[in-house]
This record gives sequence, C-alpha cells and structure tokens, in this order.
Amino acid sequence: MEYTIQTSVSGEFDAVVDATIAALEDEGFGVLCDIDVKATFEKKLGDEFRQYRILGACDPALAQEGLAEEIELGALLPCNLIVYEADDGDIVVSAVAPDQLMGIPDNDALTPIAAEVTDRFKRVLAAVRDDLESVSGS
Repeated sequence: MEYTIQTSVSGEFDAVVDATIAALEDEGFGVLCDIDVKATFEKKLGDEFRQYRILGACDPALAQEGLAEEIELGALLPCNLIVYEADDGDIVVSAVAPDQLMGIPDNDALTPIAAEVTDRFKRVLAAVRDDLESVSGS
C-alpha cells in the first residue's frame, strides 16, 4: 500500500528543507513542528543517522473542517512531510498520502478534504522540484 507521495531532488539538504517549508506556506500550510531526527538520535542515543527532518504541516481551515466532521481526526494531525538524504545522495521530500490517512476514520465526509490536501501536497512537491532545478540549472 502506498502511503506517501514524493519527489527526489539534487541539492543541499538545508536548502531543500527551506524550499519545502516555503512551498508549504505558499499552499496555506504552517509548519507546527520540525523534528531533526539526526540531531535527536545523536543527542539521545549517541548514534549517527542520515539527515532526516519531519515537518508537521497544518492548514487551520482544513483542520477545522475535518475536526467538525470527525472529532477524533486530531489523532492524525498534523500531516507529516519528511525530508531525508537518500542512499544515492539525492534529497527525498515525501508527504503522507492524505487519501490513505483520511481513509482510517472511514468517514466519506473527509474525502473532499483529503483530495484538497493531496492536490496541495502534489503542488508543494512540484514547487520544491522546480525551485531546486532552477537553482541548479538542470
């Protein structure tokens, strides 16, 4: 089962994170949390790990609409996007597939909200890819 939508780009890790946050903001999402997994593993476990960030994104209007339909939906919010360094050196930006996430509550009223978030996340991924391709000149 596919549970993410993603793109892969060449570039500097922090620049990809910044481009992802900017693209989310352009689509009306705020980043409520930014978890640096690499730094956390180093600090808490003393272990090395690849560059890996989890961004918790939320559009308050869509969240309110969803919670009005399904009060327990808050357990699935915010929607997460991850940015990580792949084995081949590219940077992957991956978002939860909202249609899969919203399928958990089995509430048809959430279908249009999931479709809206999916469309926006696809535009975010395209914007990140386009932004970094224009910077790298490829």
